[in-house]
Order: sequence, then C-alpha cells, then structure tokens
Amino acid sequence: QVQLVESGGGLVQPGGSLRLSCVASGSIFRFKDMAWYRQAPGKQREKVATRTTGGSTNYADSVKGRFTISRDIAKNTLYLQMNSLKPEDTAVYYCNADSPSYRVQWGQGTQVTVSS
Repeated sequence: QVQLVESGGGLVQPGGSLRLSCVASGSIFRFKDMAWYRQAPGKQREKVATRTTGGSTNYADSVKGRFTISRDIAKNTLYLQMNSLKPEDTAVYYCNADSPSYRVQWGQGTQVTVSS
C-alpha cells in the first residue's frame, strides 16, 4: 500500500511563500495523475492543483497564477509551490491521485496558516 507523507507547511504572512512536499512510498507519481487538495476548517476538501503523467497542469481559479505543481520522479516527490499567499489559503494540504479510482489512503496532511 502506497503511503503519502506531506510536509512543508507552516505559518506565513500574507504575500509570503511556501513549498509543500509529498513523498510517496511507491511509484504512484510515475503512473498516475496527481493532485494537491486542501481542507479548511468547516469546509469540504477541495482540489487545488493537478498534474498529469504527461506534464499537463490545471489549477483551481482561486490559486491560478500563484501556485505551481511539480514532481521529481527520482525522489518520488510531488511539490506545490505557493506564492502570494492569502489568508483564505489557510487549510490542511494533502496530495493524492487525481482520480478517485486510484486514490490511496490519505496522509496526515500539512497545515498552512496565512496570517499577520
């Protein structure tokens, strides 16, 4: 069973940047379209960025132009570069497969808090 471990979150001021990492115990990134998700308090989990195995990316309107998803196959790692952070970006961030059919057990996520 593939395990996902997210890291890189923290407390940052509005306008700041963070880079999140998601390390997989298996080669899920190589063979599956992947995505970053987030869940804010009291809200449902939402998808914010996707990356296909072919390299195409897609972003939620709320993060377009500010977030960048990428991967390093050799390191089995998925990244989310987040710039120009806003208070509304505050959430727990997770990675997993894009398609529900291929998702594995969710990791613990990494907390991102944007506040002055």
